[in-house]
Amino acid sequence: MKTAKKEEMRKEYRREDLGVGVRGKYYKEYNKGTNLVLLSQDVAAAFPDEDSVNSALRSLMKLAQHSVGPTKRSTRDAKKQAAG
Repeated sequence: MKTAKKEEMRKEYRREDLGVGVRGKYYKEYNKGTNLVLLSQDVAAAFPDEDSVNSALRSLMKLAQHSVGPTKRSTRDAKKQAAG
């Protein structure tokens, strides 16, 4: 591939100047993906690094999993005790 001697953009490019395209060159990296999340400034200020954010979120997930579960159905006996 030939390179331009000047650091300026050309008015026109030919396909041959760009080299051979390789199908799927970045496919593996693309499939790895990424989960970037933008935190608000006040939230980001509470966490010094990514490990502390992950730790806090894991704790919250555990708490949510333990606190959410099947609810008990009310029984006729429970209603009688509450009324009595």
